[in-house]
Amino acid sequence: MAIGLILAPLRRNKFGAVLIGLQTAVTLAILCNAVFIIQQRLALMERASGADEKNVFVIDNQWIGHPGDAHALFATDMTTLRSLPGVVDAYASNSYPMSNSGMTGVANLTAEQANPTALGAVYFADDHTLNTLGLRLVAGRNFASTQLRGVASLEVPELRVEVVMLTRALAEKVFPRGSAVGRTLYLGPAGQATVIGVVDRLQVPWTSADGWGSAFSASSMLFPLQPITRNAQYLVRAWPGQLADVMAAAQKALYAQNPSRILSDVRSLADTRREAYRDDRGFAIVLTAVCVVMLAITACGIVGLTSYWVAQRRRQIGIRRALGATRTTVVGHFQAENLLISLAGTSVGAALAMGASLWAVSEFETARLPVAYVIIGAMLLIAFGQLAALWPATRAAWVPPALAARSA
Repeated sequence: MAIGLILAPLRRNKFGAVLIGLQTAVTLAILCNAVFIIQQRLALMERASGADEKNVFVIDNQWIGHPGDAHALFATDMTTLRSLPGVVDAYASNSYPMSNSGMTGVANLTAEQANPTALGAVYFADDHTLNTLGLRLVAGRNFASTQLRGVASLEVPELRVEVVMLTRALAEKVFPRGSAVGRTLYLGPAGQATVIGVVDRLQVPWTSADGWGSAFSASSMLFPLQPITRNAQYLVRAWPGQLADVMAAAQKALYAQNPSRILSDVRSLADTRREAYRDDRGFAIVLTAVCVVMLAITACGIVGLTSYWVAQRRRQIGIRRALGATRTTVVGHFQAENLLISLAGTSVGAALAMGASLWAVSEFETARLPVAYVIIGAMLLIAFGQLAALWPATRAAWVPPALAARSA
């Protein structure tokens, strides 16, 4: 098919062709960046915390008044929870994964360095933590009960430790060569500690895609500390299938043991995940809706423009049919016109997509849009445009030549 025969009608209908081309360009630019952001948010929401989320739940325990000796109360609570039917294990901490509240510590190689080697979330832990959360120890050993110490506050002097456990991600960052077990870490105000164990994974409390903790989401440190404070999080692991019953029984048992407390925020880690990523899930849904609307608008524009061209050129179509043009030839002509517009639009759209991505990288420090997204997006948008133009092009091919010739 001669290119001049295709371009001639487009020159006479420049406004419509330019409008659809620009619409295609804008759609591609928005679509590529939106899909990339959606993919990032979905990956963020699906990253593993490292814990047995389906069977672990949290109880926020807050003492009221003057209930008695804090150490004795803490020990009694732990004994009460661990002795309940259906409970695998339990411990208390200052925070837990996806809670969006916690502490950050430094992991340094020397005591004098100004800039930290790495940052990591600080979790209070004991010899029951690994079993409670279902963490996998990949190197070294667990805490011994003799290494545990209760702290009455979260002030810096209280947080000094002699041993520490790390996640694999943090251990590999600080000690890229060789094992971290037995090595010395300088924890800033928390003092100097020896690494005694490495766990496979334990996510930090913060879940924001670009907020605090996003740069070290899998870097965590376990300190052998027990929160003997007025407020602490009790984490309990139930046997599979018994979570709901254990959650109810745990609250009753704690109140029966000592009613001078408030138990709040009782929920499983699975519910914590849903709540933590609620905004990300909503954002992904909104972006998906925007993509669908943009595609629908582009499709309607292509269908409308092609239908208009068919109506305006019925006489020419009839003449070509009378001269021997087949229905396939007529359909191919309109498809070729739309293909040229789509190619021009996606070329401009590719430049817009990459430009918008580079601007976002410089302004918001986001990840750069991969070129593959633009290439695949352009190919899909061209195919989508060809599909949208097929129906009016087919209608043009089925116009009887005699009727078309009479409709000047």
